[in-house]
Order: sequence, then structure tokens, then C-alpha cells
Amino acid sequence: MAQQTFGFIGLGNMGAPLATHLIKAGHALVVCDNNDVAAALMTAQGAKRVATPAQVAQEVEVIFLSLPTPEIVEAVCLGVNGIRDGTKVREVVDLSTIGPRAAKVVAEGLAAKNITYVDSPVSGGVTGAVKGTLAVMVSCPRANYDALAPLLGKFGKVFFLGEKAGQAQTMKLANNVMSAAAVAITSEAVVMGVKAGLDPKVMLDVINNGSGRNTASADKFPRCVLTRTFDVGFSAALAYKDVRLCVDEAEHIGVPMIVGSAVRDMLSITTSFIGKDADFVDVVRVCEAWAGVEVRG
Repeated sequence: MAQQTFGFIGLGNMGAPLATHLIKAGHALVVCDNNDVAAALMTAQGAKRVATPAQVAQEVEVIFLSLPTPEIVEAVCLGVNGIRDGTKVREVVDLSTIGPRAAKVVAEGLAAKNITYVDSPVSGGVTGAVKGTLAVMVSCPRANYDALAPLLGKFGKVFFLGEKAGQAQTMKLANNVMSAAAVAITSEAVVMGVKAGLDPKVMLDVINNGSGRNTASADKFPRCVLTRTFDVGFSAALAYKDVRLCVDEAEHIGVPMIVGSAVRDMLSITTSFIGKDADFVDVVRVCEAWAGVEVRG
């Protein structure tokens, strides 16, 4: 793909490495973020910083978003000084997780200004974002997908989910409720073993060579729990947001989600117990407190 100038709004844990991939691929960026430190890291790589989403939309045709909540995405796209106030933008690629109903609202609001919304959440965490090994889920008109796929391939493996806004969001929510369930049940199981006198490292070795293996036991627990760093890089609050969106959407379309509801509650308890800055794997610390033991390598 020839060198182009893109917009990028949202330079957090996920957005910054993804924006960096675009720069390394030879593209220029116009960026917007309220965090001065995050923006400075991009301008140091040659990006141009502007103050508002509308200013980004005045300068580029394609804008990427990597934002934490549906409310922020809606404000950035449709609010005062939002993307739809720009005159040059023609396409918004939303890498955020906002749920299918919010995606449809944003898509309709942008369509009124002849701007195409590309629903494109990603999965694989900060490590995947840095390495360019994410799962990139996309739903949008097929022609837009075909044009964007080589660029999105810089972020990882790309999957086409359909042409309607919200289809990729539904896929992302299904993925994330399973990921969160893995953290919750692994926390309970390993804490139970430690309480009974088992070595947690041996437990994880057995689990990872048996039928209980999952993303928490294989990666998050050895890397962030046994070491007591609790630094997956994804907050319990954001995990709660994703699972809540999933359970809400399931209820909206008439699908019971009993296990998902329990996982949502466990994440809510974690943010209350540990605090607003709790990491995703801090779920295990709640289980530890209840059981009176610690999981250590």
C-alpha cells in the first residue's frame, strides 16, 4: 500500500502500538489524545498532533479509533467537535470494543455525513498489539474491507464477519466473555489447590498439559500471578465493561447467559475490592482474600 496519511484517535495501551505499526509501515499520522505523554510518544515518531477529533477529520480521509467505552466513541464521532464535523474524512475504522448497539448508532450517525463506519474490534491484548499478532474482526461493506485488509494486516490476522455494523462487535464480546471466564475460574481453581496444599506452579503445569488449559493458565497466571506483578495491562474495569456489554446484548436478543452473569459480578467485585486501577488478573486476589492464602511461584 502506498504511503498515506491517516488519523488516529486514542493512544492508550492498545492504540499506541497500533499507531506505531502504521508509522513503521511508512504512513504519516495525525493524532489526537487528551494524554500529553501518550501524544508526545507519537509526535516523537513524526506524527502531527491536533486538539480535537474534528481537526483530525479536516486533514485525513481515514481515521482509526482505539477508545475505552461506547460513550467516548459516540462523543468522539458524533459529539461537539467530533469527527462528523470534519469535511475531509470518509471512513472511520473503530478498533474499540463498544457493543453492537452502540456500533449501529455510530454507523448511522456517520452515514448521515457520508462517512463509512468500519466495525473492527481487536483481541490479543497489549502483547498482541505490540507484536502485531492480534485477531482483527471486521464488519463493513465488502469493498471497504477489501481495501483495508492489507493495512489491518499490520495489526494481526484479519477476519471478515459480515457487512453490517455490530457483527464484529458481537464476535468480540463472545471472545471476551470467554477470556474473562477463563481468568475467573482459573483463579478459583488455583486458589482452591493452594488452600489444599498444592504448589501453584505444578498445578499450572498439570492444567496446561491437560484438558483445563486456557489463556489464563497458559499465559496470564505464569506471567502475572505467580510473579505477583498483576500487570496483564488490561484493567478489571474494562474487562467488566466488555462482559457487561456481552451479557446485556445476550439478554437483549433473548439468549440466557448464566455463567457470563457470574463472571460480570466477579469483575465488579474485583474493582470494588481492589480499586478502580485493578488489573484484569486481580480477580485472583479477591479469591485469595476470601480463602486466606496467596498464589506464589
